[in-house]
Amino acid sequence: MNKKMRFLAVPALALGAVAMAGSPALAADGTYSSTLGQLNGTTGTGTVTVDVAGDQATVNLQVSGLAETFMDGPYPHVQHVHGNAMGTCPVPADDADGNGIISTTEAAGRYGDILTTLSTSGDTTPAAALNLELGGQGGSYTIERTITIDEAQQKSLEEGTSVVVVHGLDPATAGVSEDVFNSPSDLDPELPLGATSPALCGTLVMDQMAAMPEGGADTGVATESSSTGMIALGGGLVLAAAAGGTYAVRRRAAHNA
Repeated sequence: MNKKMRFLAVPALALGAVAMAGSPALAADGTYSSTLGQLNGTTGTGTVTVDVAGDQATVNLQVSGLAETFMDGPYPHVQHVHGNAMGTCPVPADDADGNGIISTTEAAGRYGDILTTLSTSGDTTPAAALNLELGGQGGSYTIERTITIDEAQQKSLEEGTSVVVVHGLDPATAGVSEDVFNSPSDLDPELPLGATSPALCGTLVMDQMAAMPEGGADTGVATESSSTGMIALGGGLVLAAAAGGTYAVRRRAAHNA
């Protein structure tokens, strides 16, 4: 978020204005949140809150109702904060090849490159984006941790282009044939398209109440703020690393998560 303070021509406020100028908040400081929207036939839901103070961000991501199982184990879901693009989530018209699935690369023009990996533990840099062992497992899970964010992520929050994306579709609700779902992924031709495509997406927006200056109304300080956005995969998901080999996701009966 970009905070710019403009001191009004009120002599009585001069002393307070000087005091505020002595310890300015970092531009991206604040609370950002989003209710994640559904993509590609997903029936799941999700919310995310990110509290930022300097280079520290406390993340709380909660999702439910996603695909649950994969090869007799929990379905791995990776999620990231993307940025430096339009700061928006994809729309049906982004399905450029018309196969019924908006792929990761088809959506990347809207939410941009990976800036932060929302892993369950350990590395949160883009280098960990493909590590399924650090992703969410199963249909419902929570990621709650405090992480360090770099200047690129802070800048994206400030500019309003941070987007959160959760990947991994359910073949029972994707609305396409098994042939389409299991066709080669745009990220890695040895992987199923449906398993690497975005399922949930939301733009991170700053809590405007958190952005208000302290001290109540009539402070004499005008605050400008911009909302932020959230995510996509920048490379192939190494699903084989979790399963010991490549796989094809088969259609199964849908059930509640």
